[in-house]
Amino acid sequence: MRPMSSAGTRYLEVRLARLSLHRGGRTVLKGISWTIRPGERWVLAGANGAGKTQLLKLVAGIVWPKAAARATRQYLLGRQLSSTPFGSKDEIAYLGAERQDKYQRYGWNMPVERIVGTGLYRSDIPLDALSGADRRRIRRTLERLAVAHLAPRRLLSLSYGERRVILLARALVSRPRLLLLDEVLNGLDEINRARVLRWLARQTGRLPWVLATHRLEDVPPSATHALLLRRGRIVYRGGLRRAPLKRWLAVPPRESPAPNARRAARPGGRSLVRLSDARVYLEGRRVLDGISLTVRAGEFWVIHGRNGCGKTTLLRTLYGDHGVAVGGAIERAGTGAGVALDVFRKRVGLIAPHLQADHPAQLTVAEVVQSGRHASVGLNDAPSAADRSAARRTLALFALTRLSTRTLGELSYGQSRRVLFARAWVREPQLLLLDEPFAGLDTPTRRALTARVLALAAGGTAVVLSAHRPGDWLGCASHELELARGRAVYCGPIRRPLGRRRLAGATR
Repeated sequence: MRPMSSAGTRYLEVRLARLSLHRGGRTVLKGISWTIRPGERWVLAGANGAGKTQLLKLVAGIVWPKAAARATRQYLLGRQLSSTPFGSKDEIAYLGAERQDKYQRYGWNMPVERIVGTGLYRSDIPLDALSGADRRRIRRTLERLAVAHLAPRRLLSLSYGERRVILLARALVSRPRLLLLDEVLNGLDEINRARVLRWLARQTGRLPWVLATHRLEDVPPSATHALLLRRGRIVYRGGLRRAPLKRWLAVPPRESPAPNARRAARPGGRSLVRLSDARVYLEGRRVLDGISLTVRAGEFWVIHGRNGCGKTTLLRTLYGDHGVAVGGAIERAGTGAGVALDVFRKRVGLIAPHLQADHPAQLTVAEVVQSGRHASVGLNDAPSAADRSAARRTLALFALTRLSTRTLGELSYGQSRRVLFARAWVREPQLLLLDEPFAGLDTPTRRALTARVLALAAGGTAVVLSAHRPGDWLGCASHELELARGRAVYCGPIRRPLGRRRLAGATR
């Protein structure tokens, strides 16, 4: 098999006219007319479930519109015009959360160089040996994104944000003629996010791209156009300057949650989990080094640091997915000698990207929430009356009742994340572990879920939140742990606002 190549300077133009898309018996896109021309740089925005991902897939030729007499989907490359995507799909690079989840779900843990190389051959997993020219091209692409040092590492040994950058390199290595990016900046620290934005700005030629986002700060300065979706319909399509993006994406001032966080913190409260001089090794690498941390009832901890610093590993160690090396220790409340780890886990709510990837797409929303009562992925036994009753109450609490019979595969990424929140809540946890919980959520949903987290903390639940965006935790947290290369830089009560501003700017 020969690698894909985009020789020359021609770029792709896509013309959609009067298209509708049905999924799971529902209309998810209606009357879509949109042209993407060479040189245009689009921002795509809309609420969770508005149809953004399905629209990008429609452009990429991954899904097929409903047949209609006047509906057309055309691809123009040079002078060649096609009414189907078959001849153009290999010229389009599409990157969304589903691809990252696929590698997690199937355990495809190949070296980074091989993963990026699959972008040259348009395969999910490596099928061919890489040539010398392939390796040089891969190396240049990784260097462009400042991640060449990750080339020998295996994909699943990387942090969530590092994996995202690697999969972006995979999308870019083929030199596409149209680039479609679905929430690609989620999970990136400020430095990696700035690098991606700079790369997009440097595409001063005619490469067209579309970036879907829920956050105003993620709108690239180099964007030229915007398309806004509401319930599957286009409500704005045109120049960026006239687009009402601030009204759609900006986070309005909220009542300061700081007093709630301070009230929730209970110095000297019962210890729920304690790490002492903990070292954690994954695939022979030391990921955490000498971490000591005590989380008490009612405390709200934030863990922050660069991509790859060990945040996710720390959260999964607290949950029990990773062990502590000899010389260190971990103590969990109520799990002494002879007590199963599951006893502790049933008192813990967990929200994490890997958990979203691990749940089979055919599970219904109700089944996922019910499984939270047993700390399992899916249900091992038929749900009890208590399971069903608790799930119904929690689904109503999170405004998910109307989605209860849908499968995860029918939901948007943001809707699936809300389901994970409900799953974590269903047992009224004593400890809540949140790994980038607000990724992929629209502004109203982020605000509503933040309020629920604060209310739970005010009731005495301990919260440990991993986040890159200071706006997701400033004013909420009572304690913080800053990590750098697996070591604690700071661990203790939240620092004064001046210190927090320093932290927020330190990664820019």
